[in-house]
Amino acid sequence: MLNRFKLLSPLEIILVISLSVFSFWLMFSTFSYENGSMLIGSRAWSDFAGHIPLIRSFSFGSNFPPEYPIFPGEPIRYHFLFYLMVGMLEKIGLRIDFALNILSSLSFFLLIFSIYLLGKILFKSKAVGFLGSVFFLFNGSFSFLEFFKTHPFSPNFLNQIFSNTAFPSFGPYDGKVVSAFWNLNIYTNQRHFALPLAFFIILLLIVIKSEIYKKKMSEYLILLFGIILGILPFFHSGVFIMIGLSLISLFILLPKERKPILFMLLIAGLLSLPRIIFLGQASAVQFHFGYLAQNQPNLFLFLNYWLLNFGLFLILIPVGFILSSKFQKKIFLSVFPLFLIGNLFQFSPEIAGNHKFFNAFLIIANLYAAFAMIKLWRINLITKTIFPIMFVFLIFSGVIDFFVIKNDSFIKLSDYKQNEEIAWIMKNTAKNSVFLNSSYLYDPASLAGRKIFFGWPYFSWSMGYDTDKRGKLVEKIFQENNKSEACKLLLENSISYIETKENADFFASPLYQTAFIPVYSNPITSSNIFDVKKSCK
Repeated sequence: MLNRFKLLSPLEIILVISLSVFSFWLMFSTFSYENGSMLIGSRAWSDFAGHIPLIRSFSFGSNFPPEYPIFPGEPIRYHFLFYLMVGMLEKIGLRIDFALNILSSLSFFLLIFSIYLLGKILFKSKAVGFLGSVFFLFNGSFSFLEFFKTHPFSPNFLNQIFSNTAFPSFGPYDGKVVSAFWNLNIYTNQRHFALPLAFFIILLLIVIKSEIYKKKMSEYLILLFGIILGILPFFHSGVFIMIGLSLISLFILLPKERKPILFMLLIAGLLSLPRIIFLGQASAVQFHFGYLAQNQPNLFLFLNYWLLNFGLFLILIPVGFILSSKFQKKIFLSVFPLFLIGNLFQFSPEIAGNHKFFNAFLIIANLYAAFAMIKLWRINLITKTIFPIMFVFLIFSGVIDFFVIKNDSFIKLSDYKQNEEIAWIMKNTAKNSVFLNSSYLYDPASLAGRKIFFGWPYFSWSMGYDTDKRGKLVEKIFQENNKSEACKLLLENSISYIETKENADFFASPLYQTAFIPVYSNPITSSNIFDVKKSCK
């Protein structure tokens, strides 16, 4: 073990410690727990409304074979394995914030440090690795131009950045061009994303080291990475596709690595069959040019979109590619298909979901920009003067975005120790119960680990579920005035309990108050729970 640490210089050990501290701070600063309540960062509030019910379905509920707990009745279409791991940690006694944040922090640290190692080994330069890690943390988009529109330069300008609480651009959701997917918010919200990305980079590192040092990969290593790749669709199906594309490219570009790559792909293909066959797909793949650039193919709009979103990296990446060696060019070409595929095809109902292709591409491509910057630094005194100016422009938007995350506020969500209804459901209902919920987000039943029949439609729609049909069915059940017909619909859809409350997302007809047996009532919150089996004998 001590010999491994000797491979790192004192500065690299400091880097490891700094990245570890930063990773843990980032995750715990966006999700915490206090006095029986979850504290969720306002920027993570919407995403966590899907993640927490999934975690709780494994820790407090019974969810095997897995179903999406806010759209039960069909095989799950979401890569659930990360949240299963979190759920198992909570199940054995670790509080949910520790369970989620520890796994998230370790994953994020592994991702950043693997970026550093990739730059260091591929370009034989610690400076490239370090600069590439910085570029990952602080995106180089031109979103700062939007910031200038509302915060003109003044003596108070720095304070405006340090106290900022709103992303300058959050496209496509705010109607602006620069996307929401380049800042750290994507990793604090989508906690399952960092670990498979780290595996992607580590796999690249293994192939690169094998090629550089002319040392064949061992059979055990090939088997191990084949197995990990095979279960990756359960972690993140998008990253699985990306790694597959890159490995196929490396198979073509690196003849000496064809045999191990082929074996890894064969093992992964066999192990991934259950995910493909039994758990379903979000939607059929379809052609879509330009990602979020425009609705119709237009080269000018396309280039303008990526200039605003990639900033100066759109220039530096090609420069770094030109300056790189033949082997380094091959590595770049193995990941460039990710940029092409993300701009040509749509893999889910929401085209914005393609962001993961560009996140992965940028992580690696930015190392080539870092390489170009280091080359610039080494030319002469004039370029050394230009370097810091360019560096500021390359991270300026990321710095602004960082303070938005740092200054974010918490939203308190009462958990089972504070919420009587959640505690009652946990104690008095079967773990595999399905609730006909009257509220979408953070429904007490879903926080208790039970499945709710129709959670927030956006989440389920984005995975390809028929939310229109389910929504109409829910309205029909809640508005039904005939008990026999209501019971028929409830039993046909395996619904165990009905939940009603005032000012809910669904209005229940008087039938349930008069003809169904209540098993829980809370006059303070106006919540009522009715037992379907007892009522529909």
